[in-house]
Amino acid sequence: MNKVILMGRLTKDPEVRYTQSSNTLVANFNLAVNRRFVKEGEERQADFISIVAWSKLGEFCSKYFKKGQQVGIIGRIQTRTWDDDQGQKHYITDVVAEEAYFAEGKRENENSDPFSSDPFGTAEGSGFEIPSNDDLPF
Repeated sequence: MNKVILMGRLTKDPEVRYTQSSNTLVANFNLAVNRRFVKEGEERQADFISIVAWSKLGEFCSKYFKKGQQVGIIGRIQTRTWDDDQGQKHYITDVVAEEAYFAEGKRENENSDPFSSDPFGTAEGSGFEIPSNDDLPF
């Protein structure tokens, strides 16, 4: 199984281009994903992961995703290789997005946007609350 789930912040606005052969839209962007653990005495580190979104999903990402915004991406890892003009082999690993989500609430200075939902329930005032009694079914 090849499945990746990431949550991070965009390092810049998505870049859009179209394929030469079929004129298909493709959006590329990088996510800064914080590592889970911090070594004592060190700052938190992040991995910068290349994301590729095709067609309608790429159009959505290019239209609504902006630099610094926290997003969730579900997709798959894809590796590619090619030889340059000097015959040197290059390798690249991307995450091909299959789903994309907003992962934070709307900022106060943003215009009203119907897509600014918080599917992960991470924003303050999300309405989700765990009861204080310990009568949970699990």
